[in-house]
Amino acid sequence: MPLALLALAVGAFGIGTTEFVIMGLLPEVADDLHVSIPTAGHLVSAYALGVVIGAPLLAALTSRMSRRTVLIGLMALFVAGNALSAFAPGYDSLMAARFLSGLPHGAFFGMGAVVATTMVAPERKARSVSLMFLGLTVANVVGVPAATLMGQHLGWRATFLGVSAIGLVAIASLVLLIPHDHAHAPVVGLRRELAALKSLPVWLALGTTVAGFGALFSAYSYITPMLTDAADFADGSVTLLLALFGVGATVGNLVGGRLADHSLRGTLFGGLTSLAVVLALFPLLMSTQWTAALAVVLLGVAAFVTGSPLQLMVMEKASAGPSLASSANQAAFNLANAGGAWIGGLALAAGFGATSPALAGAVLAVLGLGVAATAATVDRRRSVPGRERVVATHVPHEAEALRH
Repeated sequence: MPLALLALAVGAFGIGTTEFVIMGLLPEVADDLHVSIPTAGHLVSAYALGVVIGAPLLAALTSRMSRRTVLIGLMALFVAGNALSAFAPGYDSLMAARFLSGLPHGAFFGMGAVVATTMVAPERKARSVSLMFLGLTVANVVGVPAATLMGQHLGWRATFLGVSAIGLVAIASLVLLIPHDHAHAPVVGLRRELAALKSLPVWLALGTTVAGFGALFSAYSYITPMLTDAADFADGSVTLLLALFGVGATVGNLVGGRLADHSLRGTLFGGLTSLAVVLALFPLLMSTQWTAALAVVLLGVAAFVTGSPLQLMVMEKASAGPSLASSANQAAFNLANAGGAWIGGLALAAGFGATSPALAGAVLAVLGLGVAATAATVDRRRSVPGRERVVATHVPHEAEALRH
């Protein structure tokens, strides 16, 4: 695997840290800016809104630019957003800075996934995507806890300065390690990118992402009350248990990337099935503390086994113009975050019990399986053979040029 993937992983690490660390710093931010914690919680939504808007918009605006230049520019925007967050004088300015920080998120992952797949041999496409996503999962194990501790001891502004520093390291890594691809990468253009996005298989792949990761966030958004109310863990134990989720997510991400290089669709079906089973067993697993800890790990593994296959599936179906669709898939991830949390909250509000969001997630995972099965049926009816690993076959000249 080329060292350039390390540069993408460093950027993903910084993005993952800033996305999730705000949740652990809401009390400090609320106290310093003299707002309520629920009001401070809107900062999470502002970032997510930035991702959803920025992912397709920035991908479209940069469709004719060098991918290397775009990645560096997106990370520069990320650094600016976090630096502005650190020096925000009030709540409204912090809200705007968080929105700005979210804008490059989806486009960076989307463009980064396209670049990653062009730098490796055809049989390593999914693994290259999983190694970039490794930065995101490791952020949940190391970056978020460390940044949270920094914010609690040095102030929340220090956390965003620290994340800005990570962004600067990522920019340096991108400059040094990403090949100059402007002479080799084909100029696709916005019209071709939009045409690729009109495909029914692309939208079925995006729908699978929304349902599959909506299943995860339906449960994960309410994992703390499950652990404390159903499994009787003390509040102080939750941070360690969430780190266990990050460990599971990291393992699932790496395993999913390796398996998807052998069977993309088989890995996707297997991951969604495993996710549905784990979520359905949550009420039983939450009955004792050791099985509850196991459930948290298994949830991370089962959910993130599907991460690389889903990203690669979207790129495959939009192979004529993959950058916009790849970035749109990141917007779909964030829609899944918001939609899954909403559905899980409905289950809790209906009085179905502390573990009911997991059961709602199991239903969403089954829905994801249904969408994936529909996509497979559409593919068979179109009678296009050999499409399990097609990303590389569409751009062999580009991959060969970048490897040299």
